[in-house]
Order: sequence, then C-alpha cells, then structure tokens
Amino acid sequence: MRYYRAEYHGGRWTIASQLKGEEDWTSHDPPDEALWRQLRDLLWRKYQRKRCPWKQVEEIDRLLEGEAGGAKVEDRKC
Repeated sequence: MRYYRAEYHGGRWTIASQLKGEEDWTSHDPPDEALWRQLRDLLWRKYQRKRCPWKQVEEIDRLLEGEAGGAKVEDRKC
C-alpha cells in the first residue's frame, strides 16, 4: 500500500509518497500528470464538502491545462 501526502504552502504544491511501513517520504518533483489528476479529484471532493477553497481546485486545473498545452512543469511555481 502506498500513502500520498500533498502540501500547499507559500503558493507551492509538494507531493510525496511512502510505502506502508517505511519511515521516509519520497518526493515527486515534478509530479506526473496522473498524480495531479488524483489531487484534483481529491480537492474537488473536499470543495464539495466545504473543506477546501475553490482557488486550489482552479490552480490544479491551470496546471493540467498547461501540461496539455505543452508548458513545462519546471517553468511553473508548482
């Protein structure tokens, strides 16, 4: 089983994961599109329960549109 952790601090997203039983977190820098889509789905569900601001969902949408448009992940803040 793999656990994921996404943190939003200072206008920057960081995503890390670890296998069950491990102590260290592995940073995903830059995260692939599948991880961004999973995060977007999770944030959407949180937004529906009023646990997340809409601007965070919009930011992930902009990141995903940028990837589809050919923009490099390294050029963005996230």
